[in-house]
Amino acid sequence: MVTKPLLRVLNGARADRPPTWLMRQAGRYLPEYRALRAERGGFLALATDPIAATEVTLQPIRRFGFDGAILFSDILMVPWALGQELTFGAGEGPRLAPALVDAALTALTREPARLDPVYATVRGVAESLPAETTFLGFAGSPWTVATYMVAGQGSRDQEVTRRFAYADPAAFGAIVDAIVAMTIDYLARQIGNGVEAVQIFDSWAGSLSPEQFERWVIAPNRAIVDGVRARCPGVPIIGFPKGAGGKLAAYAAGTAVDALGLDETVDPHWADAVLPPELPVQGNLDPLALLTGGAALDAGIDRVLAAFPERPHVFNLGHGIGQHTPIPHVEHLLQRVRG
Repeated sequence: MVTKPLLRVLNGARADRPPTWLMRQAGRYLPEYRALRAERGGFLALATDPIAATEVTLQPIRRFGFDGAILFSDILMVPWALGQELTFGAGEGPRLAPALVDAALTALTREPARLDPVYATVRGVAESLPAETTFLGFAGSPWTVATYMVAGQGSRDQEVTRRFAYADPAAFGAIVDAIVAMTIDYLARQIGNGVEAVQIFDSWAGSLSPEQFERWVIAPNRAIVDGVRARCPGVPIIGFPKGAGGKLAAYAAGTAVDALGLDETVDPHWADAVLPPELPVQGNLDPLALLTGGAALDAGIDRVLAAFPERPHVFNLGHGIGQHTPIPHVEHLLQRVRG
């Protein structure tokens, strides 16, 4: 019998007090994280140091006692393992080279050993977590990862990648297929080393037309779900297609994920009405309400809690916690949610 609160809900059980974790809960809003990062150097150095990455993953568990611990890593580890060079410049975000809008996928030399430190981190965290805490692994979805691989960096509208996908769907499909294959192995090996559930982050799912959404979001994510299930049956898979909006029901049905993350733009009452009643959902407090605190935070918490009276629900944000979020606001959130 599953005894961990978060894992129980992800397996379809309803809880009177929803289990809670927050996206980006291990990060820059924590003074202990900022101190460790200053000591160890840049982000990639921190994420590929298993001792340091284990410590970062555990920091919010020690401080807040969240029901879930999310692996400290980055969605761009997969393109790094596929052979692109990855850097994180101060104030400019991640960069991948060569950008595949100008270079062939076949020119890359795959280096899967670059992922070995992640698996070492998973083992370290699994050995250290409290017995009641669920350990979550993750990867980026093929569409979101491909936007970085093609353009070499992030963008607001993903225009470079969207145009590339329209102009040369065969070449773009090969990139997506490579991401799918690497991601299945990556998630399965996270699970094999101690992760108990995984989340697929699709940060840019909202930028696609319905036809492109079906082709580049639903179909590749279904391939990942099927591949991970074949290797790791029974492990819950959370899908998080940020910005999908009215396409959420199609995403849930097409990907067959075990739980669905809702971003802050989704009306939770609408989601409860249109999604299958047994499907666990996660979310979807606005991170800016948490940053603001006070009446805005209380009202946001109440709206989310009231939306899912009969559904398995994991309380979370609609996206990642902001780096300037005050610690007392997080403490207050947990007090309210836990009653």
